[in-house]
Amino acid sequence: MSNRTTKYKMKPVSLERAYTIIKAPVVTEKSTMGSEQGKVTFKVATDASKAEIKSAIEQIFEVKVTAVNTSILKGKVKRYKNTVGKRSDVKKAIITLAEGQTLEVASA
Repeated sequence: MSNRTTKYKMKPVSLERAYTIIKAPVVTEKSTMGSEQGKVTFKVATDASKAEIKSAIEQIFEVKVTAVNTSILKGKVKRYKNTVGKRSDVKKAIITLAEGQTLEVASA
């Protein structure tokens, strides 16, 4: 098994960039069930790498992150009367916290 702490190249991220990377917590039934296993879900900037996301979470919330999984949700095409529009794409990051670490999303 590989050492997860050296999986991503850690770049120092400024605090200003950290706040632009982390946009909002995702509060759904599925993400709430993940919090029982030490996983927290956030909407993040689409141009952010896993290393930047990890650094931003550790700086802002002062917790130890062991893994970062990301997925990009493509925006749907929606219609309203004769107008066709498209929702924007969203990048989601599922953060796995170290053993014993907790993060309350409701207070964040």
